[in-house]
Amino acid sequence: MASTSPGARPHRLVALSGGPVAAAPGAVWLVGAGPGDPDLLTVKALKALAGADVVVHDGLVSDEILALAPRRARRISVAKRRSRHSYAQEEICRMLVAFAREGLNVVRLKGGDPFIFGRGGEELEACREAGVTCHVVPGVTAALAAGASAGAPLTHRGAAQAVTFVTGHAKAGEAPGLDWPALARANQTVVIYMGVATAASIACRLMSAGRAPSTPALIVENASLPIERRIASTLGSLAEAAAGLEGPALLMVGEAMALAQPGHGRGAQDAPAPAMKEIG
Repeated sequence: MASTSPGARPHRLVALSGGPVAAAPGAVWLVGAGPGDPDLLTVKALKALAGADVVVHDGLVSDEILALAPRRARRISVAKRRSRHSYAQEEICRMLVAFAREGLNVVRLKGGDPFIFGRGGEELEACREAGVTCHVVPGVTAALAAGASAGAPLTHRGAAQAVTFVTGHAKAGEAPGLDWPALARANQTVVIYMGVATAASIACRLMSAGRAPSTPALIVENASLPIERRIASTLGSLAEAAAGLEGPALLMVGEAMALAQPGHGRGAQDAPAPAMKEIG
């Protein structure tokens, strides 16, 4: 059903019968797999996986989590990396609908939570338009796991009366078009997903809008995994702190990030520096 366009990354075709709708139609389950640690899966997510005929999963979902699905279940990776997608989003939506119409229970397994920068809303809309039953199972989003492991609360009396999740994903290395003056207000936590590549631009926009360069910042790479890495910094040093990171990482800016403590990391190494340090 999916073709390979010029310059695109080759991928396996997924054959669908295209036949009539099954007598007993299946359903689609949009399931949050959490940040990576299998222990952070919800009970409802486990139950959904146990009943899966097909698992359509993100690339960041670990083999350990995929192993919780029945052995008979077909597993299809729709991994997305920077500018390299194995399937376009439209193809994924058509895949989910087609399998459900064949009478199969389809689990769309997503890292984190389906509705936090996971395109779950697009897939839900596609199912609704096709008349396919769609269930949503929330998951632990990476920001919650990152804050918990670092001992840095996202909200904290006297330091963070609000928390905002934003995306740092934009084209050509530029920060996205956001309400920077609102994000630059003090006493709030701003969590930037997919912002490593645009860390310099994001820091510049926040400081230009009035956020102090001395505002505490925290970067958490591979949150909840054994290779988790945490780097404490400031807004003014955020770009330098993010340089060279390769794994999925969150940028967390706000006064409450000063509460991040060492001793909670899973595999991080201490590397103190005047403006930044790895903790854990």
